[in-house]
Amino acid sequence: MSTDHAPHSRPDAPMTVVVDLAGAPGPALPVLELRGPLDTHRLEAALDRIDRESARPARRPLWRHRLEEHGPGHHTLRLTARASAGSSVDFPAGLLADLLTDTPRHEEGARRIVPTSLQRELIADSDAHPGTGRHSEQFAFAWNGPLDPDRFTTAWQSVFDRESVLRATFEDGPEPQLVLHERITPEVVHLPHAATDWYALVEADRRRGLDPRGPGPLRITVLAGGPPGQDTPAPARVLLTFHHALLDGWSVRSLLQEFYRAYLADGALPGGERRPDIGDYAHWLTAQDTAPARDFWSRNDLAPATEPPAAALTGAGVGHARTRLDTEETERLRTWAAALGSPESSVLHAVWALLLYRARGTVGPARVRFSSTVSGRGIHFDGVERLPAPLRNPLPVTVDVDPCATVLAVLAGLRDEAVDRGAYEWVTAGQIRSWSGARDTGASGSLLVFEHRPCDPDGLTELLAAQGILVGSPETLGVRTAFPLTLVAHHGDDGGLVVTASYDRTRLGDADQVLADTAFLLRQLPGREGERTTVGEVLALLDDLPRPLAPGPDRTAGPPSDDAEVPPLVVLRPATHPGAGTVCLIQTPSTPHSVHTRVVRAYRGPEMIALLRPAAGSRRHEAVLRALREGPLVLGGFSGGGVAAYEIARSVAASGGRAPVVVLTGAATRPADFARTLEATARRSR
Repeated sequence: MSTDHAPHSRPDAPMTVVVDLAGAPGPALPVLELRGPLDTHRLEAALDRIDRESARPARRPLWRHRLEEHGPGHHTLRLTARASAGSSVDFPAGLLADLLTDTPRHEEGARRIVPTSLQRELIADSDAHPGTGRHSEQFAFAWNGPLDPDRFTTAWQSVFDRESVLRATFEDGPEPQLVLHERITPEVVHLPHAATDWYALVEADRRRGLDPRGPGPLRITVLAGGPPGQDTPAPARVLLTFHHALLDGWSVRSLLQEFYRAYLADGALPGGERRPDIGDYAHWLTAQDTAPARDFWSRNDLAPATEPPAAALTGAGVGHARTRLDTEETERLRTWAAALGSPESSVLHAVWALLLYRARGTVGPARVRFSSTVSGRGIHFDGVERLPAPLRNPLPVTVDVDPCATVLAVLAGLRDEAVDRGAYEWVTAGQIRSWSGARDTGASGSLLVFEHRPCDPDGLTELLAAQGILVGSPETLGVRTAFPLTLVAHHGDDGGLVVTASYDRTRLGDADQVLADTAFLLRQLPGREGERTTVGEVLALLDDLPRPLAPGPDRTAGPPSDDAEVPPLVVLRPATHPGAGTVCLIQTPSTPHSVHTRVVRAYRGPEMIALLRPAAGSRRHEAVLRALREGPLVLGGFSGGGVAAYEIARSVAASGGRAPVVVLTGAATRPADFARTLEATARRSR
């Protein structure tokens, strides 16, 4: 038996164990192939532990072992039973595989911190919806003028070296940790003008998503301007992709200013590493007294979130739509709101509350609820206004809508609630859910984001302009959140208000009408007297407009909550042809769904790939036996799944079938490397 594990020959590579029952002296004595740096002391300790747990009263080793070395990082472990062991004792090869692959990752100089509650919630939601791009956002801006690719890349490296959050990755495990690496090379890609269409590039980048467990939570892609030689070449376009578990929009805009500073200094950012950083913020959070926040939210009546209005369902995937108010319309709205003592954001919240009320078809007073983000930067933490970290936080908003009440009363209620919530910007939706006893905190409804931008105190854009470089303000291209509909509002370069909708097509459908109604009311309200105009009069303005249909059911695929209701074997990717065989991944509590997704994406073999969920032994074995009818079978998993995988292999062999090969690897193994190992094993099992 031999498999291709070239990646595991690196000195720092994790261990991979291949367990094969076929051709062994007996079903209880498998052959183990060990790929990776072998610590013989660790192996002896693991075998001693197995002997202690298996020898029972005799206290004598039941097995002998022989280690054969084939080259660096490649060994075969053969076992023989002692005469005193008898034929009824099975060697726990699965346990040995777990012990050998369960090696924690260590990096000299790397700091490890406990993620914040918000980060844990975002990671959990991303893992529960693999391959959907949840919580990844894209910014784009134009770059007019000369662009030096080497200087551009060097400047970003300088920013990454200074900001610990850009060198942060999540480490898998039962309790995830945030690792702050000493150095990470940013992914900066320069594409020539003719390489691809801009919209195709954006869509491909969106489908790719961004994995916060990989190096660098910020990806930079540059599509160059027009062909060389043009007198007035088209501007280059810069695409910034980031994950909300490590960065928010404010952070990315602040980091972009740091990049401009580095670019102006020929790529070298002056000064040392920023402190305080994300680790200091996490430490600050652990010191906060949650009692006042718990009391506040437990006293709030959080009714179920109101589903956003929507047109008929249009299919799968994420849709994006956008509407704009021009500069004059935005200025009228701002002036009108200020006269009523409210910011533009409160007017947008009021308009959205009215649209939710209208979509419900309610008569008389009613309470609606949605979620709205707070910046998270109103806290008493030194340097928070410039700190790049995931601070933007969705909190529930409750609005009492009474057709007889005035618009001024609605705005006043929103203003008062914003003041109350402002003291708890660091509290998360998950914490609120646990304190209030609510079924949800709005993730089944809609989310409003009103983006504010950090100022440019050093006039960096003017300094760039002095060198002939004109840069636009980054604008969001859409974001996939846990909500079926997310509205993001910001001011464009011309000062006009821009509202972008990102929505789940399986639940809502086309958002164009929703945005049209929103923009219509934002344009109409400044022509009304807020002190006298009632909610009913504003709603009457919409009478001639079509009423959106009710939203459809949630058909998104999430993690099952009851394995008794879910088949234990779930197909992640079908086979390319009948009889190709199956690669069955064993799910373990410490392995996130996103890791399995990355293995599937990297796998190039013809086999079907399935995920075996925890289930009762008989149901699990029956599922595997059904898969065997489709061809050869390989059982794969990360450390912690060895015992279950080996139990299944033995059960299959005992039933007269061809025992599947078990491939177990460490948590530090890259999914692409593991996919190649599985491919090589499957080829030899055909």
